[in-house]
Parts: sequence; C-alpha cells; structure tokens
Amino acid sequence: MIARTLALLVGLIVATSAGAQTPPAPLVLEAKIPLGSISGRIDHLAIDLKRKWLFVAELGNDSLGVVNLVAGKVLRTITGLREPQGVGYEPITDAVYVANASDGSVRILRGEDLAAVGRIDLSDDADNVRIDADGKRVLVGYGAGALAIIDPTTRTKVGDIRLKAHPESFQIDGDRVFVNVPDARLIEVADLTEDEVVRAWPTQPNHSNFPMAMDREARRLFVVFRSPARLAEISAADGGVVGSVDACGDADDVFVDTKRHRVYVSCGAGVVDVFEYRGGSYQRVGQIPTVSGARTSLFVPELDRLFVAVRSSGNEPAAIWVFRPG
Repeated sequence: MIARTLALLVGLIVATSAGAQTPPAPLVLEAKIPLGSISGRIDHLAIDLKRKWLFVAELGNDSLGVVNLVAGKVLRTITGLREPQGVGYEPITDAVYVANASDGSVRILRGEDLAAVGRIDLSDDADNVRIDADGKRVLVGYGAGALAIIDPTTRTKVGDIRLKAHPESFQIDGDRVFVNVPDARLIEVADLTEDEVVRAWPTQPNHSNFPMAMDREARRLFVVFRSPARLAEISAADGGVVGSVDACGDADDVFVDTKRHRVYVSCGAGVVDVFEYRGGSYQRVGQIPTVSGARTSLFVPELDRLFVAVRSSGNEPAAIWVFRPG
C-alpha cells in the first residue's frame, strides 16, 4: 500500500513538472560577432539590406565598423572619423551617411566600396540620421536645435528645421517628423512640406526622452524616458498618452516588432526589455541580459533579428550580439 502511494505521488510530481514548463524566452542569443580591437562607447547602427552589411558607429574609437552578416565577421573598419554617433544607409543613391559629434560633419561614403564621396559640415554635434526614401531626403539632428535636410541626389544640405533644443531620436511619417527634444521636455512635430515645427507636446512629468519608435499602422509612438525609466505609448494624432509601463534604465534605442506586437528597448543597465501587447496594454514579458553600457541596438524586420552593440568591458570584447525573437 505504501509503495503504491509513493508511486502515485512520484507520478503526480512528474506530470506537474511536465505541465509547468518554463515558457520560451522572447529573445534568444544566436551569435556574437567580434568587432576587433576597438574601445570606448558604441553608438547607433544601420543596415544595407542588399549586401547584408551592418554599420556600427564606434564613437569612442573614431571609427565605423562594417560587419558582413552573411560571413559573421567584420568586413572593414573605417578610421579617421570624429566621434561618429549616427549612421544611415540611403539605398536609392547607394550611399552611407555618418554623423560626427566632435566636428559636426556628415561624411558620405559610396555604398559599393565605402570610398569617401562627400562631406557636409553642420555647426556641431551631428547626431541621429534618418533616411526618408519616399521623400528622397536624409535628415540629421545636430547642434543646439535643428534637423538638417539633405538632398541625397546632390549630396548637399537644402534646408533646416529649427527646434527648441538638441534633437535626440526622431521618426519620419510621410510629411511629418516627430522629434524627441529632451532638454526642452518636448516632443516636437514638424511639417516636412513647410520645414517648420507645427506642434509641441510637453512630456512632463517624465524627463529625458531619448529613444523613439513608431507603429505606423496603429498610429502610435513609443517613447522611452530615462527619468523616471518609463516606456510611454503615445497617440500620433494628438500626443495623448495611451499607456505607460516601467522600463529598464539608461535606454537609448527602442523598436517595434509588429509581427509579434512587441516592443524591444535596449538599455545601458545591461538588459533588453521586451514588452508585448496583451489584454489591451503593453506588458513586460522578459528582460534579456546583455552587458552594462550596451545601450544601442537595431531591429531589422526583414531579417527578423535584433542586433545589440556591446562595447569592450572587462572580459567581454566589443561585439555585435545577434538575437532571434523567440
């Protein structure tokens, strides 16, 4: 009788354990691609989908890393830059735009061989780069408060949009552009047909709005604040806050995975925060460990991969960590 009871208990424990399996992680680390002997902070990333090249703004090393994703290794390291912060690939003219903080320049490289083919000097602190393929323009945030408008055909600056303070992340939506302006505690909305700001949405009581992404189908902006650390879902129509949730600290990039109704936030706190739309709101479904200071990333829907830039730290070499959505 005792033996039979023990057998039943063991069977119950095994069945319960099998039914309570740990759910799969929302992101799975697939590979680490070493960047070589580079040191210091790494900033933003961009991709040439045709060649499967990933561009890495190696700010602290004054260089641009070029990673061949097919081969899984560095193709080239372009030196002689001045604290590159932003980078963008413009496919129509096959050119790479690199924004430099130290001298305010935008260096232009030919796509096929990465030879220097142009330079545009802005005032200072050239930062984020966005490519507007539909509007045939390149936008670069810079200085004490402006977006430079560059014609990729002539490779010249053709205009400016004046802002209240230095712009951080911004998103283009047709003839509008939404801009994080943290020092002014605003999200400014500019009309690209008039080259001027037409609306300004205060962000108080939240401060330090650096990363921004957009779900164009849902007409939602996703803005991550550093103080306090929050992810806010904002209506693109009127700036109203639809929802917000606690997020990881020191965020610098955010991306929307529309296929899975997810949002990925990469943070200097050493994690990627993953949020998923459930029951009418976004909820955290995982925090994936990275390395302290790994603030920047790039989600590429066409490849279904999240690339996280990890700078050299302790025993961890500088590398691009490749995550596959689970």
